[in-house]
Amino acid sequence: MRAPAPPYANEGPHALWHVSENSGIERFEPHVSATAAEREPLVWAVDTRHLPLYWFPRDCPRGTFWADSESSPDDVARLLGGSNRVHVIEASWLDRVRAATVFAYRLPERDFEPHPGVGGYWVSRTAVEPLALEALGDLVERHERAEIELRALPNLWPLWNDVAASTLEFSGMRLRNAAPPPPP
Repeated sequence: MRAPAPPYANEGPHALWHVSENSGIERFEPHVSATAAEREPLVWAVDTRHLPLYWFPRDCPRGTFWADSESSPDDVARLLGGSNRVHVIEASWLDRVRAATVFAYRLPERDFEPHPGVGGYWVSRTAVEPLALEALGDLVERHERAEIELRALPNLWPLWNDVAASTLEFSGMRLRNAAPPPPP
């Protein structure tokens, strides 16, 4: 299992969350996720530490990365600079990130167990009703308050390929929606 992401400023207590652009979900039903290796119907949640991975519109391609105890000092300096944690998107998505209305549903922990292979992710085999709903507000400002660097680049791939080949921990989401890599 990979190391958890580092804490962020104003993180708040541990809780389980589901993030959506839909504010009207009354019940989460187990389903087979198109992107999950499991073929078992599950309800997925993420813990507070990993919630920032979802401070984006759903389809926004993004890379997130951080150092752990195994990361080389060269990779840390070269890729993180002075940041503890970096989220990177394509500049063409920045206006959509700024305009997005995204909600976090707090879910009852009693219904979930940790996912065995992906740290920070939790699963339930039964339907789950949310406990609370929170509008996340300005997502760029939320990154700033959390002291998570948000980078907007013309193209994700040069940096992302460098991160993926490094000793840093990382998570990439919706990368299939990214612009094609620039020619070599």
